[in-house]
Amino acid sequence: MQSPEPTDAEREVFERALLDAAYEQAVKSLHERGIPIGSALGSPALGVVAAGHNERVQSGDTTAHAEVCCIRNAGRRRDWHTLTLASTLSPCIMCTGALLLHRIPRVVIGEHKTFMGAEDLLRSHRIHFRVVNDPRCIALMEQFIHDRPDLWDEDIGIPPGDDAA
Repeated sequence: MQSPEPTDAEREVFERALLDAAYEQAVKSLHERGIPIGSALGSPALGVVAAGHNERVQSGDTTAHAEVCCIRNAGRRRDWHTLTLASTLSPCIMCTGALLLHRIPRVVIGEHKTFMGAEDLLRSHRIHFRVVNDPRCIALMEQFIHDRPDLWDEDIGIPPGDDAA
């Protein structure tokens, strides 16, 4: 038997908890001297089923973005179409591609002030997304970008010495 759709209030509470789990992952990555971006995946019926954080620096794997790591941590599933993904930062084009591939229908974005990801691609594929602009997520990224501009530029593909950014 399928669970009833959550009310707007229930969805709001769930999405806040999901973003909180993603934020915890971002802080974990920062403590590991990595890029502080986190992600969590779940549904109101199941709660949080997986979480992950950006591991590019820690692992040396340039595809180890938070959303990709979270999806990997979720393992094999058949219920992707029922899940919501929360990310502390607007998903890049690679991570958006992973969301589309898995047919994840809802995305909660912690912030897009410091980096505007592939939201047009989400929109064009009718993925429902909501930008929260959470002050914690903004402050975490702004501080990281201030402290480690070289690492941030590397993460988003800006060549060394490129002042056009």
